[in-house]
Amino acid sequence: MPRLRFAPLLVMLLATVVCTLWWPVVAQAEPTALEVARRIQRFYDGTKTYQAKFKQTYRIKVQNVKKVSTGRVTFAKPGKISFRYDKPKGNRVVSDGKSIKIYQPGNQQMVRTKVRQSQYPAVLAFMMGRGKLVRDFKLRLLNAAPMKVAKGYVLEGVPKDATPAYRKLVMLVDSRTAQVVRVLVLDAQGNRNRFDFSEATVNKPVPAKEFRFTPPRGTTILKP
Repeated sequence: MPRLRFAPLLVMLLATVVCTLWWPVVAQAEPTALEVARRIQRFYDGTKTYQAKFKQTYRIKVQNVKKVSTGRVTFAKPGKISFRYDKPKGNRVVSDGKSIKIYQPGNQQMVRTKVRQSQYPAVLAFMMGRGKLVRDFKLRLLNAAPMKVAKGYVLEGVPKDATPAYRKLVMLVDSRTAQVVRVLVLDAQGNRNRFDFSEATVNKPVPAKEFRFTPPRGTTILKP
């Protein structure tokens, strides 16, 4: 009889121990690629404007050349972007959502092309209210350890519809805010275009003139 009286208590104690051991595992479980993508999408769906410092590292495979640029970037919905370069000074990338202008004062040239043909808005469309990660990409999480990522996820996206602009992109995602703090773009030629974002602010008003640009007189305008 004493054993029977203590049986329910023993069951409760065992259940408590099991729950205690099991709960941390559930709480610390890694999210799936789709879950991370949805978190990212929720963050950018809730932003009307995005402004940040950026560092761009572009590696040209054939020439074995690395170019590093810095400046500030501004996004505004729907589909507007503005890159102001401190280095190289005076360089500009501007889009009103329809066409994109890439200006380089060093050679007095500006390339003007349609948005869909350019790498800039193509890979950042989800940040500007025009793209959907889950809809547009085949997604998978990469091992973050080799990249020395302490508090974040590494998400790879391969476009479901092939595009000449790029082959795939890899995003470094802040696990706390779901902001993308780095985008690495890889094209078919093996070139690597990396953007690192810092000191970001969201939903701060941006004047319309930020997304308009007229090059200096004498600039050669190229249309690919």
